[in-house]
Formats: sequence, structure tokens, C-alpha cells
Amino acid sequence: MTYTLLALIAVPVALVIDLVVVRTRVVLTLQWWIAYAITLAGQFAVNGWLTGRRIVTYDGSTILGTNHQRFMGDWRIFYAPVEDLGFGFALVLLTIVSWRWWSARDARRPASD
Repeated sequence: MTYTLLALIAVPVALVIDLVVVRTRVVLTLQWWIAYAITLAGQFAVNGWLTGRRIVTYDGSTILGTNHQRFMGDWRIFYAPVEDLGFGFALVLLTIVSWRWWSARDARRPASD
């Protein structure tokens, strides 16, 4: 399975978990999108550093574009393959959804003093 296909699966799975399975509906809030924009800036910086310096490399046959290092273009954004955006979105969303779900679950439990 390619990195591209996995990224295309990860985003809808994360959205379904948020909107349908646990119903936290995080992605429907302005708070989420502001937090995600801040996270995305950090992701660009870290991905750019790691892939631009070739600390992390990708097999060109598993991503969109080629394995040539480019700052922008050829399906790369700040040196990283565009697929990293999908994975980053899914990972951050699932982390926040889990946090919200567990927090709400704990709040519903009676205190055991």
C-alpha cells in the first residue's frame, strides 16, 4: 500500500471517528481550525527541516511526485510530500478527539471519594 493511499484513507477515517463514531464534532468548531492552523505552521517547519536536510527520505514510488528534493512543487510543500498534510491532519484530529472523548467520559463518572 502506498503512502498516498494511506493518507487518503487516514483523513476520512479520522473525520468519521470525530463526526459519527464518538460524535465530538471537533472539526465543526472554529477553535479546532485555529488550533490546526497553528499546528500546521509547526508541521511545515519540522517537516521542512527533516526532509530538506534529507534526515527523512521517502521512496519515490510510494508518494505523489518524485523523490527529488524541492522546496515547493512536484507534490511537495516545504520539501515534504503533500501526503504528510493528510497524516498530520488525521493524527492531530484523532488526538484532540480522544482527549475530548475521554475528558467527557471522566466528567460523567461519579466521584469516588
